[in-house]
This record gives sequence, structure tokens and C-alpha cells, in this order.
Amino acid sequence: MATPDFLLDYLPILVFFGIALALGVGFLVAPAVLAPADPDPEKVSTYECGFNAFEDARMKFDVQFYIVAILFIIVDLDVAFLFPWAVTLFNPELGQTRDFQIFAFWSMFVFLLVFTVGFLYEWKKGALEWR
Repeated sequence: MATPDFLLDYLPILVFFGIALALGVGFLVAPAVLAPADPDPEKVSTYECGFNAFEDARMKFDVQFYIVAILFIIVDLDVAFLFPWAVTLFNPELGQTRDFQIFAFWSMFVFLLVFTVGFLYEWKKGALEWR
């Protein structure tokens, strides 16, 4: 029985799925086979939030971890705004008018000014100091 020619067009996709499946299974099985099975207590201890999660819910805790996380998100969003702005503003192939470029430049300048003032305020208040 001969294979229809149009089915051979799908062969690279099947090969790709086969390789992806083999790699996925390999990456799941390899740690179970190769990793040591006796982790030390320090490795399995709570470290994400800075305090033990299995104590009284009304205890005091340091919010420094959360402040640093929020500052990271703010800086990350700043970069997320800057990259597309720079690509569209400085790409001559898009053919923006001179008025648009001036407006885009000054609007981003105001955005960066507000960001800088907020960052300097956080720095002055000591939010970047780990206590």
C-alpha cells in the first residue's frame, strides 16, 4: 500500500512532536534517576517569604521582602514601556511625523521623570536598604 504524498508533508511536524515528547519525558525522568534522594533540612526549609508559614497568622512580619518585590515589578514595567517606545520612536521605516516624535519623546520624558521621583523617594525612605 503506497503512502499518499500529502501525508509526507506532515512528516517534519511528527518528527518535531516526537523529539519534543522525548525531551519532555527525558527532562522529567532524569532528575528522578540522577538527583540525590536525601536533601538536607536547610534545602527544604521555607525561604520565599522570610518567615515560617506554619505559625500563628497574626504574628508580626517584616514587609521588606514585599517592598523589594513591588520595586522589582515597577522597574520591570518601566523597561516594558521603554522598549516598544524606543523601537517605534527610532525606527525610520515606520515613517512617523516630526510632531509625533516630539510628542512621544516628551511623554516618555514625563513618564521617566515621575518614575525617577518615585525611585528617589523610595531610596530616601530607605526601602532599598535590607534591615
